[in-house]
Amino acid sequence: MPQQHQLQTDRLLLRHWNDGDLEAFAELNADPAVMEFFPDALDRNQSDALAAEIRRRMDEHGWGMWAVEVKATGEFIGFVGLNTNTVTPRGENVEIGWRLNRQSWGQGYATEAAVAALYFAFDKLSLDSVVAFTTVNNLRSRAVMERLGMENTGENFDHPKVPAGNPLREHVLYEIRSEEFASSNASQPTMVRD
Repeated sequence: MPQQHQLQTDRLLLRHWNDGDLEAFAELNADPAVMEFFPDALDRNQSDALAAEIRRRMDEHGWGMWAVEVKATGEFIGFVGLNTNTVTPRGENVEIGWRLNRQSWGQGYATEAAVAALYFAFDKLSLDSVVAFTTVNNLRSRAVMERLGMENTGENFDHPKVPAGNPLREHVLYEIRSEEFASSNASQPTMVRD
């Protein structure tokens, strides 16, 4: 098994998942506001299955969609991290993504954790670029992408896992290259390992 990486920022710990996260994860996946830009909210079984897949990928790679914990309280608030995918027009690539509970919105947590994940992607994984995508009308996520210095590629695409005719099917594709991230003077997170 590869070394499991954790990331730390001033306020957040991006860590491996544990069973104690599952109930809170199910609650956020059932929240209509959190899931507004997904085809469906998830029931407990679907949420647990998603968490199991995230954990499997993290075990396989040593990184992935980290569980996000607020250091001051120990509260699990969702996930932020990296994932390999093949759904964009570019074929296989690494995306950055996030899903946080509604109570933690508006505090800069998604951006703070995503900066740490991008630093890991470029400094530790030596990736040339990272993409992000969301349905066209998800303006909150698009705002996070733009705060990270990501640029809209103009390469909109129909997400293959969203049914034809669904208004959420069209997605925007954002990208940031390693040199753009390095020149953005983003704060470097502290790296900790298991």
